[in-house]
Amino acid sequence: MSRYRGPYFKKIRRLGALPGLTKKSVIEKSPLRKKRGSVKKSQYRIRLEEKQKLRFYYGLTERQLLKYVRIAGKAKGPTGQVLLQLLEMRLDNILFRLGMAPTIPGARQLVNHRHILVNGRIVDIPSYRCKPRDIITGKDEQKSKTLIQNSLNSSPQTKLPSHLTLEPGQYKGLVNQVINSNSLGLEINELLVVEYYSRQT
Repeated sequence: MSRYRGPYFKKIRRLGALPGLTKKSVIEKSPLRKKRGSVKKSQYRIRLEEKQKLRFYYGLTERQLLKYVRIAGKAKGPTGQVLLQLLEMRLDNILFRLGMAPTIPGARQLVNHRHILVNGRIVDIPSYRCKPRDIITGKDEQKSKTLIQNSLNSSPQTKLPSHLTLEPGQYKGLVNQVINSNSLGLEINELLVVEYYSRQT
């Protein structure tokens, strides 16, 4: 299944806020309208929606997410926590968290167009897995700096996750450590995602 390129509002209304996918938000439906259209969800639907929320939050294809679930299943530690750590340490997501890109698709475009360096080398693979002590910078060209600066100016000044450090004047970010899953701040139940895939095999 290819990456979703349809209307974002449709997904936001169904799954909730998806800041990794878009900065846009929708007006909440009235409580009466919600109540009228509410139906009891099956366990399968609950797990499916949680999987879809995770997939669209990070802007992944179905195949990519399944690959990460399999890698997390073979790693040490709780599968759900390892899965979120793998997704959070992707280069496109790190750029988004640093504020150097407005969304994960925007970060993916920056990487694909060769505007980003990791430890002084150009990396054009958005799924590149960052490691502690990696230094992420914009290419030393005016176009690259302008794109990053525009994003930094438009992004709200939110507190950075503790595993990242940003030096905005130098267009540079530092990965301090592997993210602690407790500090993710995502309204996603990763255990339901793992259950969804375990029941598919």
